[in-house]
Order: sequence, then structure tokens, then C-alpha cells
Amino acid sequence: MSDTANLSKNPTPDEAEDNAFFPSPYSLSQYTASKTNFAGVQHKGEYTGGKWKILMIAADERYLLLENGKFFSTGNHPVEMLLPLHHLIEAGFEVDVATIGGNPAKLELWAMPHEDEAVQATYESLKAKLKQPKKLTEVVANELGEDSDYLAVFIPGGHAAVIGLPESEAVRDTLDWALANDKFVITLCHGPAALLAASLDKEESPFKGYSACVFPDALDEGPNLDIGYLPGRLRWLVADRLTKQGLTVLNDDMTGKTHQDRKLLTGDSPLASNDLGLLAAGALIEAVQKTG
Repeated sequence: MSDTANLSKNPTPDEAEDNAFFPSPYSLSQYTASKTNFAGVQHKGEYTGGKWKILMIAADERYLLLENGKFFSTGNHPVEMLLPLHHLIEAGFEVDVATIGGNPAKLELWAMPHEDEAVQATYESLKAKLKQPKKLTEVVANELGEDSDYLAVFIPGGHAAVIGLPESEAVRDTLDWALANDKFVITLCHGPAALLAASLDKEESPFKGYSACVFPDALDEGPNLDIGYLPGRLRWLVADRLTKQGLTVLNDDMTGKTHQDRKLLTGDSPLASNDLGLLAAGALIEAVQKTG
């Protein structure tokens, strides 16, 4: 019998909050690793223009309320955040960090691959911005427009992406700007929950008719409960809501699948982080080579 078989499937209490829980030891043994599948970048230093940047909208709330009244102690998944950004930074793009409230970004540090040099280097380079991010409403007011320096909006996953982002008018305004100005939107796993904000105060979502990869609802409804990754059932499911808004979700499992539909680039899970980074870096480099 393997050592992991003896690990507890009971979610681990988070003593910082009443009735809050981290994933169980067993679930972490199944879902996390000390290294990723990173095997190098493909566009190192190819962008040297110095203008174009990436705007990352990070989560600034940790506690996700579940159906049973328990909290899931979450955040942005570090691999989903840092590995795609590693490819973009290495290609030559600067990254700015914004959160809805201007509060520090929250990460699921229990999923940090501590022996992965690429992820660790990117974390160290962004740590100051993660602790003191921009406030998204101020970015919308002052830094978005036809002449904005942002080439792409990046929304990482982790269950915290479902907290606040789907109801945020600032997220809506950012997505409206990206669509109106032909900018890239890059997101994965639970990050596409933020796309729901695009429909606020509209008859239908401007992403209706798009195809995307999203974390499979079936995992949140089944295995994530069975192995104690989640301490309870989610109050709503990301793929379900996106489908109801007219998007086509391309996956019903977690294989690392990525997809590009126009300027929307998506991935299904942490397993997609490296390939999404490769896809995004290639797409952005191609775009700047065409437009300057």
C-alpha cells in the first residue's frame, strides 16, 4: 500500500477563520507536486519594444462560502498564475497586478511547487506587486482606452476566481475594453468565471458563441468532495453558468487541454498552465510582430 493511501481525506481546518478548511492531505497528494511540466520557453526575449504589458486580475478574497455554510480557504492557484506568466515575462512583457479592492492577492500556497525554478523565479519577481496591487476600478478609469499599454488581460484560476469577479462591474468594464480594442483575454481553470461579468447589465454575454476550456463541473460535484479537496458543495458551477450564457465548454474532464477562440485563450486546469503559457506567448509575440 502506498504512503498516500493512509493520508486523511478530511479537509484540514484553517484556524484563521470560523468553519474554514484547506484541502485534505490526501487530496493534496493527488493534486499537487514539487515541480511542474515546464520544459523551457519558446519566445525568450522576442519582444523588446518595452510598451506592451499584461494586466493580471488576481483574487483578493480567500474564503469561499459553500452550500453547507463552511468556507473553503482558497486563493489563486500558484501554478495557474505563475507558470503562464513566466512564459509571458520571459518573452519580454511586463506584468501589472490588479485586484477588485486593491487588497493583496491571495494564493493557494499549499499548491506551490517549491522545487520548480521557473515558478519560484516568477513568484519572487512579482511578490511586491502581489502584495500591493493596483485597484481595478482605478485601472479602468485611468489606464484603459484606445491607447492603453495593455495587450492582454490575464485571469488565473483557483476557486477564489468565483468570489466577486463574476459580479464585478470593474471586471465587466475591463472585458468590454478588451473586446472593443481587440485585446487578448487569457484565463484557465476556474478563472473563466470572470467572463460571467461581461454579461452584467446586458441582454446577453458578448462571449456568447465563444468556445472555452474550463475546470470540469463534474470534478467539483464528485471527486473534489469525495477526497476532501472541498469541504462542501459549491453554490454554483462555472461551466454550467458559462454554458447557460451561450459559451461552448469544450471539455468535461481535466487533461491539460487549451484552446484559442479569436482573442480568448483558455485552459482546463493546473495541468494546462504550461501549455497555456506557451500558447499565450506565441499569440502575443505574433500580434506585436504584425502591429509593432
